[in-house]
Amino acid sequence: MNISIFDLLQISIGPSSSHTIGPMRAAGYFMEHYEKYHKLAHVHTITIELFGALAHTGEGHGTVPAVLLGLEGQTPETITPKYLKKRFKKITETQTLKLPNHHAVKFDLKKHLVFNYIDILPKHSNALRFSVYNKDKKLLTQKVYYSVGGGFVIDGAKSTRQQNNVILFALSHPFASAKELFQQCKKLKCSIAKIMLDNEQAWRTKKNIKHQLAHIAEVMEQSIDRGCSRKNLTLPGGLKVARRAPLLYKNLPQKLRRVRKHPSKLTNWVQMCAFAVAEENASGGCVVTAPTNGSAGVLPAVLHYYRKFHKGVNKNKINEFLLTAGAIGLLYKTNASISGAEVGCQGEIGVACSMAAGALTTVLGGTLQQIENAAEIAMEHHLGLTCDPIAGLVQIPCIERNAVAAAKAISVAHLALVEDRKPHISLDQVILTMKETGLDMMAKYKETSKGGLASSIRS
Repeated sequence: MNISIFDLLQISIGPSSSHTIGPMRAAGYFMEHYEKYHKLAHVHTITIELFGALAHTGEGHGTVPAVLLGLEGQTPETITPKYLKKRFKKITETQTLKLPNHHAVKFDLKKHLVFNYIDILPKHSNALRFSVYNKDKKLLTQKVYYSVGGGFVIDGAKSTRQQNNVILFALSHPFASAKELFQQCKKLKCSIAKIMLDNEQAWRTKKNIKHQLAHIAEVMEQSIDRGCSRKNLTLPGGLKVARRAPLLYKNLPQKLRRVRKHPSKLTNWVQMCAFAVAEENASGGCVVTAPTNGSAGVLPAVLHYYRKFHKGVNKNKINEFLLTAGAIGLLYKTNASISGAEVGCQGEIGVACSMAAGALTTVLGGTLQQIENAAEIAMEHHLGLTCDPIAGLVQIPCIERNAVAAAKAISVAHLALVEDRKPHISLDQVILTMKETGLDMMAKYKETSKGGLASSIRS
């Protein structure tokens, strides 16, 4: 499993890891390729073609500005939502792109951007094709990229083994399944977090790993704070969805000791945190993909619950929470999918719930068996969940699903902690089942806004 936890838990802008972050990265990779093998000065025209789910929901998910800013050299990690909106407006007004090295080319959205709703390219539904032409309209180069979920991008011209971060680093404790992961823990008599911490040192120092984890935890908490304090209570987009986190924050008791006394208010508090992050994401704000933007509210809400309502919380425990969640997320990423366009929302909200449930069970003192049980139960009850965003926006039902899944993860963790039994279904089995279920799911239920709830209401 040669993927870093920081490839899974990424700090970036909303609203979609598959449709915003991935396409921006793909555009950047394309420009790097072109600069390496061709002369930028020869570029006269660039055309972009979006396929499958990117075509169907790309506008609502911010794909167009993301791709254009990616061509200009911006990255998801460094760009601010304010700059993205301002620069995209300027591009549309001037019909001009400023490529690297200050090379300007004309770009007419109506002429040079194509939404291909019919064709599906072979490797994934989320496909982008970039074409460069000279002034004589001669094709200079053309490349296809796939945004495969969670901000991950693959080059259409390369095999899986040739992609970045695959079979490049020697890990201390390699594992390819949950069974292998737990066997490693038993053999070394250590936690999942220790396995992950050792493996991460293939990429960076222990000090840097802990610094990065602390930063991720901080950004998660900041996204909750921002989401709860917003004054503009209407999310962007044609649906005019009202933010719920600020109102919940206003109406819930502010003293945590009062919240603890009322189970229903405690649940509402957790849901408020998930709403806050999911609403920040829906408005293009800064969040942590966990494992995707569409499910970014679950893990922060559960971590917040642990930090605020449990004793003995420290930096090491927070690191243990995130490392364990990352390990579970990587199992889904490598053995199934975290892409709504590939397996439906079970691959986003379902995986996030599984990650959060296993992580919370860990820091509350659960055994390896209890951790596996929590992660398995959480996914088991999300199997078959469709990805059907109304009007192509990451709002309905996406935001509410974050809140429900966060509460479910906590409930599942506490259920797992009162039992220590070997279940009939293993975590590996439920991951495989999720993948098979996703492959069987009709295309209209996989991030196209053509089925399910998306077909019941129009913006």
